Amino acid sequence: MTDDSTRDASTRYRTSRRAILAGTGGLVAGIAGCLGGATNDDSGENGTDEDGRRVAVGSFFTFYDFARKVAAGTPLEVENLVPTGLHGHGWEPDPSITRDIIDADAFLHVGPDFQPWADRAIETVRDDDADTHLINVREGIDLVDLADTMEDDEQVGDGKDPHFWLDPQRATRSVENIANGFADIAPDYESEFDVNAEEVTAELDALDDEWTTLFERAERDVVFLSAHNAFEYVGQRYDVTIRPLVTNLAAEGDVRPADMRRAQETIEENDIRNIGAAVFEPRRPAQQLREETGVEAYYPVTPYAGTTESWADRGWGYFEIARNINMPTFEIVLDVEQPDSNFDEEWRNFE
Repeated sequence: MTDDSTRDASTRYRTSRRAILAGTGGLVAGIAGCLGGATNDDSGENGTDEDGRRVAVGSFFTFYDFARKVAAGTPLEVENLVPTGLHGHGWEPDPSITRDIIDADAFLHVGPDFQPWADRAIETVRDDDADTHLINVREGIDLVDLADTMEDDEQVGDGKDPHFWLDPQRATRSVENIANGFADIAPDYESEFDVNAEEVTAELDALDDEWTTLFERAERDVVFLSAHNAFEYVGQRYDVTIRPLVTNLAAEGDVRPADMRRAQETIEENDIRNIGAAVFEPRRPAQQLREETGVEAYYPVTPYAGTTESWADRGWGYFEIARNINMPTFEIVLDVEQPDSNFDEEWRNFE
């Protein structure tokens, strides 16, 4: 399980950053004038363009959501590049997205090796000597080793699992990275970014407490997900074994016989009747498990990699999806609670 070292490191990082900025304010302001296409000659009194508008674009739903909260109340607008209804990991955009990134003041990405299209766009930004400020939300975050239930094509760096944001404590560092990046392009709004970032961090701490309470009430310590293994950080943070059905995002159609045998063994050995199924992955594997094992029902899980039309209409972000989708499902699969009637009606064996 993760201890408080991540939270402590985040606090130290924020403190040291403010100390540095206090001593080098003029340097930071000068650098920021070269970013996002604004200079000291054409910026307004708050360091923005004449119309007061700055734009940051994000490559992944989770960090778009964090970023729009960090930018709240400032002229900085944050846009999500991944269309509603699509998974932000496996998505391949058309070339126009690269132009959107080049035209933006900042590009939030999840570090190298995670989204090939984002890596290519960053190369183009650098080759074109564009002014887009690159914000790596993964910078400085301690990653766990890739589990043996994941294929190597999902690794980042030297055999590491990229899905750190499912651990709320690790996610706090990404919020700090976002605030730091935004302060670089709009330094006169640094205090607003810092206050907003602290509020997001506080909500991540609260969410972590809620998850901890949920897992402490669990009646079982093994759960099964008809999904690729994006949940290793949940398992390690809260000391639960999460068994995935598939090992990558390309799983479609019928489950491979070897995977089905492994699933049957896990389900039988642990008397599992309810499982999770990925919202943005094919539903056929979960349906096949219902047909060929003792599974009675499956419910939704998501690694916050995208949003649906319905969730977008409700204004849901990372926290709302956690509390309205993932938590109710984990309550069911951990035998903590019987499903709420409304949740059960909407999501039991969803299509």
